[in-house]
Amino acid sequence: MNRIHQPNLFTAPASCSSEPELALNPEVLRAWQTRVLLHQQQQYQQQQECQPGQYQLFELEIAPARNPVPNPLLLPAQHLHFWRWPQPPQRGAALYFVYDHSLGAANDLLLYLGETGCADRRWKGEHDCKAYLAAYGEGLVRCGQKAQLSIRFWCDAPSSTRARRQVEQEQIRLWQPPFNKECRQRWQTPFQNS
Repeated sequence: MNRIHQPNLFTAPASCSSEPELALNPEVLRAWQTRVLLHQQQQYQQQQECQPGQYQLFELEIAPARNPVPNPLLLPAQHLHFWRWPQPPQRGAALYFVYDHSLGAANDLLLYLGETGCADRRWKGEHDCKAYLAAYGEGLVRCGQKAQLSIRFWCDAPSSTRARRQVEQEQIRLWQPPFNKECRQRWQTPFQNS
């Protein structure tokens, strides 16, 4: 439901726009989070079931391929402003995962994942994901939730850009993080127009 917001000419700031007001309430936000979370929890479950083990020598079924990236939740969590630290704990090539932990234990929501050749500098300056995270944080506050965001790095990513991007795309297809451009259409984020 798109409603055009009519600003009050006498109280609104001069720079206000006529963008459609988003119909966001706690139920809409929770339903969106739950849809994304259910998909991701299924992937965690499948990943646990596919852990390498001992297989029968003459099994008819071929063992499932092992995901080269470990469960991202097992990676150490860091604050999103890690890049301001005097000595960032990671350097070089990495995949990174941005999570929201506001839904409670065992309900960690993967919002975005990316790749970089310089893990210690990736978030300095402009980044599309920062705008989505800001809108998401505002949406959480409007709906009575508190944002609890973190970032995690997998620093065993390939140093070759091409190989690293291939692994990134495999991970995006697996987890379907809603802020990645490849997944935005699927999840239809309710707290941002774009």
